[in-house]
Amino acid sequence: VQLQAYGGGLVQTGDSQTLSCAASGRTFSSVGMAWFRQAPGKEREFVAAISRNRGSTWYADSMKGRFTISRDNAKLTVFLQMNSLKPEDTAVYYCAATDRYHMDFVPRTLQRDYNYWGQGTQVTVSS
Repeated sequence: VQLQAYGGGLVQTGDSQTLSCAASGRTFSSVGMAWFRQAPGKEREFVAAISRNRGSTWYADSMKGRFTISRDNAKLTVFLQMNSLKPEDTAVYYCAATDRYHMDFVPRTLQRDYNYWGQGTQVTVSS
């Protein structure tokens, strides 16, 4: 699976932004998808995931209620809608895919659970 993330940019505190990740190379509906992020000087962290079958969604605690992950299997794309953005949301956002786990009932939040990665898109939230 090849992944291409886009939609990042510079926004202000409180703004909303939607990231997209376009997939190609194999059947998109057969992979679980996720977003991770990496802030300067910090380790990459889990943001959200969506399962491949039921569309179950999972979020890191700090993103619950502000971020929404969704997928459009017809368009081979996963989205991350981010609302009420804060300066601490500034990071490079990566999309990832896994064909090892369906995640319908159990989330996968570790980087090693994902075997396909996009190149990342920078999101900067100014205060």
